[in-house]
Amino acid sequence: MAISLQKGQKVDLTKSNPGLTKIIIGLGWDVNKYDGGKDFDLDSSVFMLNPEGKVADDKNFIFFNNPSSPDGSVKHTGDNRSGAGEGDDEQIKIDLALVASGVAKISFGITIHEAKERNQNFGQVSNAYVRVLNEASGEELIRYDLGEDFSVETAVVVGELYRNNAEWKFNAIGSGYQNGLAGLCRDFGLDV
Repeated sequence: MAISLQKGQKVDLTKSNPGLTKIIIGLGWDVNKYDGGKDFDLDSSVFMLNPEGKVADDKNFIFFNNPSSPDGSVKHTGDNRSGAGEGDDEQIKIDLALVASGVAKISFGITIHEAKERNQNFGQVSNAYVRVLNEASGEELIRYDLGEDFSVETAVVVGELYRNNAEWKFNAIGSGYQNGLAGLCRDFGLDV
């Protein structure tokens, strides 16, 4: 039975699941019926952060054009350009045992590609969620349904994994950004 989280709630991941190292982060969303006539393309991104909350190396910014972290611990499985269909729209595979020791947090974002040019925002997106699955069994361990009513935001940090001593925990974030992927990158210390 998955643990369902509310915004800001934190939950232990590895302590309550001994031996868990390989997980899948599933991200999903639906686009509302009225979209202004232009296709939506939402993208997931992963930021591997140092203890100061910054990406220490550009290669620790994982997305469809940089699908794997240097240490091999994080792998983006590919870009879903339409979001159509049931289940996760995009997935990230993580081997917690391989995450470099300098990485304190792994943050997950969803952005709208060309949101400004297409006049799109998260007010036109519904049913957005992030979930954590046990890769070996496929069991859903944690789920956070965003349920937020975003209006002008073009990017959302949905959640993060973070180290707490030798264990990993998950934090349901749900924070929106108006400056899309560029805004997220700047906040996480990347030059855009």
